[in-house]
Amino acid sequence: MDIIPAIDLLNGKCVRLNQGNYNEVTKFNSDPVKQAQIWESKGAKRLHLVDLDGAKTGEPINDLTIKEIKKSITIPIQLGGGIRSIDRAKELFDIGIDRIILGTIAIEKPELVKDLSKEYPKRVAVGIDAKEGMVATRGWLKQSEISSLDLAKQLNDLDLAAIISTDIATDGTLKGPNVQALREIAEISINPVIASGGIGSIADLISLADFADEGIEGIIVGRALYDGSIDLKEAILTLKNLLLQDAFNAKDKFLV
Repeated sequence: MDIIPAIDLLNGKCVRLNQGNYNEVTKFNSDPVKQAQIWESKGAKRLHLVDLDGAKTGEPINDLTIKEIKKSITIPIQLGGGIRSIDRAKELFDIGIDRIILGTIAIEKPELVKDLSKEYPKRVAVGIDAKEGMVATRGWLKQSEISSLDLAKQLNDLDLAAIISTDIATDGTLKGPNVQALREIAEISINPVIASGGIGSIADLISLADFADEGIEGIIVGRALYDGSIDLKEAILTLKNLLLQDAFNAKDKFLV
């Protein structure tokens, strides 16, 4: 289970939104390229990058910054926000993005998601961003009529890299993840699940470690890393040791 630091881009700056609200923006770093290098230096194995401008408008406003980030680090990048066509997906793969994250089009153009997952197996993730169990689209500005669990079921036929499950009500709040919602998604999804939203402490990370065997392979952390509530190096080490101990205990129990 990996801890994946997040960088959200808005007008070329590294920011965080509170519960997806574009009117509640906190700027953390005016140099997202430098921030990406910091996360890599602290041991991150993957970077979660979100183009908030793209998610809202569908326009590639932050492409120059995205390219600079890609050139500056060696770890894989998963990127979401405004990817609503095959051409856009190909553009991002061509500049070296490891995974693309599809959100809105999973609802609006499901056939496109199917086609992309066939052409790029294990390189397409789908973000299921839910509020009160219902999927939100267009940068969380619109509410769909499909539940997160129903969408997860529909995606089981696709060869995805992962489903990224975000509870909008907890995102950016540091009040802890929606453990019940994550458990339900993991139980339904054949594809690996990455947890997102609400992580505010090491204890929150530990609370999700138990789900490693149930299909949750990663945890995205944003605001807690920026405000110092979680130290990335410490968190990676803590989670690694915890999972190793769990594996040892399971093996010891089996031998007995």
